[in-house]
Amino acid sequence: MTVDPISQLLALDRAHVWHPYSAMNGEQPVYPVVSAEGVRLKLADGRELIDGMSSWWCAIHGYNHPVMNAALISQLDAMAHVMFGGLTHPPAVKLAKRLVELTPAPLQSVFFSDSGSVAVEVAMKMAIQYWHARGRSGKQHFLALRGGYHGDTFGAMSVCDPVTGMHGLFSEVLAQQFFVDSPSCRFGDPCEHNDIAPLSEQLDTHAGQIAAIILEPVVQGAGGMRFYSADYLRHVRELCDRFDVLLIFDEIATGFGRTGKLFACEHAGVTPDMMCVGKALTGGYLSLAATLTTVQVSETLSGGDPGLFMHGPTFMANPLACAAGLASIDLLVTSPWQERITGIEQTLRAGLEPCREFAWVKDVRVLGAIGVVELAAPVDMQVVQPQFVEAGVWVRPFGKLVYLMPPYIIGQSDLQQLTAAVVEVVSACGQS
Repeated sequence: MTVDPISQLLALDRAHVWHPYSAMNGEQPVYPVVSAEGVRLKLADGRELIDGMSSWWCAIHGYNHPVMNAALISQLDAMAHVMFGGLTHPPAVKLAKRLVELTPAPLQSVFFSDSGSVAVEVAMKMAIQYWHARGRSGKQHFLALRGGYHGDTFGAMSVCDPVTGMHGLFSEVLAQQFFVDSPSCRFGDPCEHNDIAPLSEQLDTHAGQIAAIILEPVVQGAGGMRFYSADYLRHVRELCDRFDVLLIFDEIATGFGRTGKLFACEHAGVTPDMMCVGKALTGGYLSLAATLTTVQVSETLSGGDPGLFMHGPTFMANPLACAAGLASIDLLVTSPWQERITGIEQTLRAGLEPCREFAWVKDVRVLGAIGVVELAAPVDMQVVQPQFVEAGVWVRPFGKLVYLMPPYIIGQSDLQQLTAAVVEVVSACGQS
């Protein structure tokens, strides 16, 4: 009897592969992808899906891009990997220079790591070590926003929302941090006194214990996909300066054009003391992240005990990943990316607007190349995921959120098909 290769693959997957945010019971469907081109994922059964997720927000140039492919092949011929301790190489140095050129001027020192979560861990460790070097070792805690998400490792989990986030199970073993409610001022509106007062009060009481404020500028990602006033960031910067606290911006989801600015902090004209970038950094080709900081922070930390920064990922500044980062950045900045983001934003607004009429929809919001439909109740993934696939699109909701973050190269008709599928599936949510 001939064994169907797709069935065999899925059986092996169910038996041995543990997917993210899932159980090892095979209850949620998975779909085998055999190739990807442009904005389309080709499934093993021959169906093609328009990707509305940019593979968790990183594949901004789509898939199988010839420029990206060529950059990786060229680097592979020279060197795939070399340790970064005591050695350096052109792709890392060039990428660091490009990141310094693109980000706000005070950010001059670049520490590479493997993933966004680790970039956050690095920033947190830097902040604590900075204050230790300045003789203020009591500043070992962080102030964060409720509704925030910064990753799934232990330090990063500790500054995610402790109540509504994904990590409540670990609350007793995580470092205890300080939190304030997310600002209620929406993007485009001014920040009022009541929005910033809770932050000011926490700093007034606990500044001696707080090493840094960490937040996602303008857009809170996986913690709720909320968009808040850029004016809030200006007040946060002022408070950090007044209370002698560092400011960390987590731009892992928002960096490289997603919000309509190259970095979300540009909406406010505010510079942090540290910035974490990742995801779109390599255009989705390889895992790479970076923590950028000011010379004041890097020199202070390096001049104090023990005289060096105690962190060193094995695959730090992997040459292939750095080559991908250089190619991705060049592709982005030489493209009409602002035009594309504006076009995506307009189509998302028009296409998702019908969802606002459904009684079970709490909100519809769009910023740049991000479109969000927030429902009153969580979606049933076992129901909605197959519905999206049947509609010919790849959309991966979570909790109460059905959202789109498409590749920047997506065409108008493909984007309209994505938004139409969202309206159709969200419409059906109220009938179940």
